[in-house]
Amino acid sequence: MAVVAASLTGVGGATAADSTPDTGPGTTLSVTPSRSDGPRQRVEYFNGPHSHPRHTEVPVPAPLNARQRSAVAGDGKVVSLVKNGPVGSKADVVFIGDGYTKSQQDDFLTDVRRKWKEVSAVEPYHTYKKQFNVWAVEAHSPQSGVGGDPDYGTSKRTALGSSFFCDNVERLLCVNPEKVDAYASKAADADLVIVLANSTKYGGAGYNENIVSSSGYDGIATASSDNPDSSQIVVHETGHSLGKLADEYWYDDYGTYGGAEPWESNISKLKAAQLTAQKKKWYRWMGQTSPDGGTVGAYRGGGYYPRGIYRPTDNSIMRTLGSEFNLPGREAMIAGFHRHASVLTATTPTSTAVRRTQRVTVEAGKKIQLRWYVDGHATDKGRDEAAMTPRDLGVPADGRAHTVSVRGTDATKAVRDPALRKLLTKKLTWRVAR
Repeated sequence: MAVVAASLTGVGGATAADSTPDTGPGTTLSVTPSRSDGPRQRVEYFNGPHSHPRHTEVPVPAPLNARQRSAVAGDGKVVSLVKNGPVGSKADVVFIGDGYTKSQQDDFLTDVRRKWKEVSAVEPYHTYKKQFNVWAVEAHSPQSGVGGDPDYGTSKRTALGSSFFCDNVERLLCVNPEKVDAYASKAADADLVIVLANSTKYGGAGYNENIVSSSGYDGIATASSDNPDSSQIVVHETGHSLGKLADEYWYDDYGTYGGAEPWESNISKLKAAQLTAQKKKWYRWMGQTSPDGGTVGAYRGGGYYPRGIYRPTDNSIMRTLGSEFNLPGREAMIAGFHRHASVLTATTPTSTAVRRTQRVTVEAGKKIQLRWYVDGHATDKGRDEAAMTPRDLGVPADGRAHTVSVRGTDATKAVRDPALRKLLTKKLTWRVAR
């Protein structure tokens, strides 16, 4: 959709529940109009650490030529920084550096560790840190730093083409998505892709629309490496990619929403009483105190529309950087983690039979409840134990065929939707050798 000149309700212009007027006094932030020449791509950007995001459209870079493809093919060493389980059993986060020369790759790895520490300090990441693997892809740039830092006239030759002042928006940190994808594909299983630009300047961007990746990840987030506030940009963007959450801010001139019920879990055409009566969306959280402040209800404005759409809370991170995920948002994020990261991983392969006296082991998080089964029947033996032998579980030495299984369940109270809770359990089975 084309982005036109608009104003965005700022901090201090928060709305309250159903009966509150559509808008209130507050700072207005202008959105840069986009040009119409050539193909363009919609991106999200952020003008300050505690600002509302905005959208604009930027030119789509030209396709890579043979020389560029060859340069990428010969670059991009992959380094494992955090390993909590096999590839595919965890959510695999891939950081790609830009504006780091060959001699600065150790600096890049240090920056990745620090940035992940900042991101994973935010809930629900903090609780679920063990559900992630973190990888770094070393991209060698001819020059150190990125374009637009410190000023508009600064130009840099970098591996991914990172630059501030993208389309004349100072804090918008753009990249070449095709180059990003070429580097991301070097990692075994990219679920989340973050470009870390070698800069102290505040800025970043989110590419969450029309991204065609070779690895199946949804979207790209960019952030400056040495600005701690840029981590909030990454967290917000993962709300889209992992949590499948909608933006909860709006543009004043968008008027009243008149479309179908949005598919995202955190915006709705329904008011609080309707959500509760029809048992829709976040009705299970109504009236609960939310981490982002206040109580869950139906607050006017969201999905870019000031009227006709409601959001769960006044001011979550999907509306304003520096805030927390609200309760429905946390639920969606946890479910998103589990779409990529299994609650239970077999460290003893399930593909071959195990001996009766052999220890069967699994890997599970601290809060995962474990229940063992023999021939499909639950046993009280080995509760919450990650290693058991079939003999200790009660498998008899009778020469007959038997199986042992273990079910892992994330019993968190932060997920209430039964459909999402199905993602929070897994059962593994082994055949016991006669």
